Parts: sequence; C-alpha cells; structure tokens
Amino acid sequence: MTIRQIQSITTSRPTLEGAGVHLRRAFGFGNTADYDPFLLLDDFRGDDPAMFKAGFPWHPHRGIETITYMLEGTVEHQDSLGNKGIIGPGDVQWMTAGSGIIHQEMPLPGKDGRMGGFQLWANLPANQKMMEPRYRDVRANEIPEVALPGGGCARVIAGVAEGVKGPVGELVILPEYLDIRLPAGARFQHTIPEDHHSACYIIDGYGDFSPDDPRQAGNHDLVLYGKGTEMQVQAGVNGVRFLLINGKPLGEPIAWYGPIVMNTQEEIQLAMRELRNDTFIKNGGKQWRENQ
Repeated sequence: MTIRQIQSITTSRPTLEGAGVHLRRAFGFGNTADYDPFLLLDDFRGDDPAMFKAGFPWHPHRGIETITYMLEGTVEHQDSLGNKGIIGPGDVQWMTAGSGIIHQEMPLPGKDGRMGGFQLWANLPANQKMMEPRYRDVRANEIPEVALPGGGCARVIAGVAEGVKGPVGELVILPEYLDIRLPAGARFQHTIPEDHHSACYIIDGYGDFSPDDPRQAGNHDLVLYGKGTEMQVQAGVNGVRFLLINGKPLGEPIAWYGPIVMNTQEEIQLAMRELRNDTFIKNGGKQWRENQ
C-alpha cells in the first residue's frame, strides 16, 4: 500500500458560462492532463437567483460525457434525442454526447432562492467519440448511501464504496464519483487503482487530505493527488464534505473547441462544418429540427 500524496491544492475560479451564469470552475482551464480522463468541473452554488437566471440555452456537445449532480434547486432540460424533464436535489443527469447532441439546461433556484450543483465533463476515448448518444436520469433514491467505518457516509454515484456499487455503469473510463460526508475528526480511507488519476473537491468544512501534508483544504478547494494506491482524509473540527472523482486516464491527444472535444483539429473542423450544414446530429436530427 502506498499513500497518495497531495500534488496540488487550488481554489476554483469565478467564471461566466452559458448565457451569463455565474459559477466557479475547479478545473478546465489550461492543461488538463493531470485530470485525464476528466476535462472540467464546474460548481454552480449560490443564493442569488440572478446568478443563474440566464441558463444554458441550446448548445452542442460531441466526444464527451457530461455529469450533472444537484444539491439544491432544479434544472429543466431537453435535448435533440427528445428527452426533457427536471432534475432536483440529489439527482444526477449522466449524458453521453457521443457523435453529437444539442441540449439546453435552465437552472431554477429553490423556494429559498438557493441553487446548488456541479457539472463534471468526462472524455471519451477516440474509438468511442462517435458512439450513439445516450442519456440517463438517476433519481436521488436510486443512489445508494453507505456508512463509512471511520464515521460519516458516502453517496455512491459511480464506482464502489464499502462494497456498494453506484447505479451508473457501462462506462469506458472506469470512473468513480462519490459524495463523502465526514463528522468532526472522522477518518476516511479509500483504495484507488494505482494508474488512476484522482482529485477531491471540497464543498463544506475543512480537512486534512494526506497524513503527510500539513495543509488543510476547505470549501471551493480542489485537491489533486499524485500516484498511490490509497487516499486518507481526516475531517477538521467542523467536519468536511467533498466530491471524490477518479478514473483511468486515456492518454490521448485532445482537440477542444468549447463543448466539443475530439482528438484532432480536423475532427473539430468537421464538427463545425456539420453544425453549419445542419448535419451535426446523427440520431433523430431531422425530427428534432422539424420541431424547433
């Protein structure tokens, strides 16, 4: 067993996205090789409804998966596959854009005006970037919550914690996505495959994220780990809550243009031509365009 040491602690940055939504970006700027197979993590929490009102009108995705996890408020969504609905507190929307999808997401704060959630982008390998799009809504009551031996609990969105498997499977990059809550002083130990990249994003409280590192991390901080087979966390005096993500890196070249992520610039240019020529959507595109 080798303990994963902290490679860096950074703080998410205020960012404007969509039609003017105020959020914080934990990563997704500059070189994202250390987070491979993940591309971006956005934090859209706040108590001012005006921060979210503009939403994310119709926009395309190709070559990636987007994972939206809600804590407070709701998001109304619809897409070119004909899906539409609302995800609320505790729900997850796992969308595989594959060959191409166009969708929109409109956040709606709760009755108290608060909004809270996260969107994670996961890359797809070259041989599956043009796979058929698919879409999964996972309701809060479908996500298992398990007690942790050192105190606290984990919601298992994807991957395994304490022998309990999350509801989202059939994923190429073998991702793990856990929502961990630890009371004051509790300890958390978790085994991670040696070759996976892993990070924690703190959403409440403070904690020590490596036994050999004196730095504490708190709300809005991102802890990036180096190599190892086990991570260890100890909660601070007020406890700590964090998202744990890890996955098997793809190690492939990335060509990135906004919400379209491919392997070469030629593939990006093809996607742009298809958007201009109205041939971007491969599945159900004709029916969707007729309904707009």
